[in-house]
Amino acid sequence: ILALLICISSAAQQGKLFIIGGGKRPQPMIERLIKEAGIKSRGYGIILPMSSSEPDSSVWYAKIQFTDLGLTNIVGMNFNKGDTPNKATLDSIKNASLIYISGGDQNKFMDIVKGTGIVEAIHKAYQNGSVIAGTSAGAAVMSKKMITGNELKHPDYSATFRNIEADNIEISKGLGLIDGIIIDQHFVKRSRYNRLLSAAIEYPDHLGIGIDESTAILVNNNIAEVIGESQVIVIKNPAQSKKNQQGLLGANDLLISILLPGQKLNLNN
Repeated sequence: ILALLICISSAAQQGKLFIIGGGKRPQPMIERLIKEAGIKSRGYGIILPMSSSEPDSSVWYAKIQFTDLGLTNIVGMNFNKGDTPNKATLDSIKNASLIYISGGDQNKFMDIVKGTGIVEAIHKAYQNGSVIAGTSAGAAVMSKKMITGNELKHPDYSATFRNIEADNIEISKGLGLIDGIIIDQHFVKRSRYNRLLSAAIEYPDHLGIGIDESTAILVNNNIAEVIGESQVIVIKNPAQSKKNQQGLLGANDLLISILLPGQKLNLNN
């Protein structure tokens, strides 16, 4: 019997991931994020805006949603490529109750944090029980295998793939807070089905999760709960099927689920 083995792993399971598909963040979603992080009365949160081309604006727009709900313990912490954070700065990240990664370009974020100790600090915070949140690009960076947004065969970027082709999807290294899944964002709004189908076929031992705008998944102990206003699309390739005919990808018996707010998914099944 062929079965799909999805191995979800991280340095530890004490923390939670709050992965937002981009777009507007409704107030009930932010309230749930605050509740899960427990920062209403203790601790502090850090916004990491390095994905953005305008990090100051990114911090402001993210922070105002928290301050509107009465929080004053949220700060922005921006880094540029080549920066070397000192121990005190890294300790601040490690000890944060909430780390929030903004939208923008996931490749830019990973390029800036690589080799700085920031990745390790985020992992330590997660091990200590923190909530690691991210929206759009900040969602893509969560997994070990990260969608870059680029097409290898069609470098003139489009919002979605035009075809389902072999050797076309570019996958890079993300933060690795969760393994065995590939995350896509803005999913329903931008019709990114071809992209995630390509990923599910090219990486058949991974689960493809497409999160729509104004929607998130809260991952806690390998259970993902859908939060927000729209859907989450889940693509499995249980037979690990993959066909390549003159560059076109094919597969049999893919499983597709459309999850609604409130539904839960066991990431180990």
